[in-house]
Amino acid sequence: MIKPEELILATQWLRLLRSEISKAVVGQPQAVEQLLVALVASGHVLVEGVPGLGKTLLARAAAQAMRLQYARVQFTPDLMPADVIGHSVLDDAGGGLGRLRVRKGPVFTHLLLADEINRAPAKTQSALLEVMQEYQATLEGETLPLPRPFMVMATQNPVDTEGTYPLPEAQLDRFLLKIRIGYPTHEEETAVVQLVTTGRAGHELPLETVQPTLDDVQVLELQRLAGQVHADERVIDYAVRVVRATRDWPGLEAGAGPRGSVALVRAARAKALIQGRDFITPDDIAAQALAVLRHRVTMAPDAQLEGREVDELLQAALESVEAPRL
Repeated sequence: MIKPEELILATQWLRLLRSEISKAVVGQPQAVEQLLVALVASGHVLVEGVPGLGKTLLARAAAQAMRLQYARVQFTPDLMPADVIGHSVLDDAGGGLGRLRVRKGPVFTHLLLADEINRAPAKTQSALLEVMQEYQATLEGETLPLPRPFMVMATQNPVDTEGTYPLPEAQLDRFLLKIRIGYPTHEEETAVVQLVTTGRAGHELPLETVQPTLDDVQVLELQRLAGQVHADERVIDYAVRVVRATRDWPGLEAGAGPRGSVALVRAARAKALIQGRDFITPDDIAAQALAVLRHRVTMAPDAQLEGREVDELLQAALESVEAPRL
């Protein structure tokens, strides 16, 4: 049971965090909202869009707006799993026989930016499976816990871009949300140009105005509160029915698994907390359905040939499921 004062404080924290991120990210309010949902739900987020739309800026602004440890890994075709997780080195500083010393990789942080994750082959992408699911990493047979909170913010270009690798299904399933960033409006693009070019040389990202707000204790408190948001049995049943509808929907070769139902309720709880409520509604489920499910389903080849979009199919499946009346 969430106390009223806790709910008010959580709403204030999240409003302040959103305000700081928006100082650098012009427009894209839905992307900022979904990033906050993933943070509060203790989930990971995959941000997709063509180059130049602010995917990396969104991740870096979120990192700077919190007093958390932050690391960035630029994924490239020659990146090895040890470059991400860590490795052991021979320490012979004392002379004579050396001993192996474990050198932790960049995953041992609070916020990990996996930039252009689909430019690395599947072997390297899969190095994140354990850390994203179990919040731990295995080095030289030793299991080491990661700092909490821990969140992976990955960016990727569309899979049809030259020099990219599709993410394995097991990797995709670890992401709570897949955010798509589209082109800005004319007004937003004008504001971006003014922000980036006024008094600047080169391509510096406008992050100096973003001030740190939340620390690790506050983020963990938000995640704890999100877990206490009430979910009525009828709303949970609605979420399950939405996910199950994707499994035999025309145009979808494979639907979402049970992890999709769990993710949908988790995202809805976070969404409710952000809006200052201690309970979720069917609208919360519907609002998060596309971001939660678009990377958990596989389109049928004939639907792809017809030029259909996965969001179009998911929206039709969502509308076919009757929402409960509370």
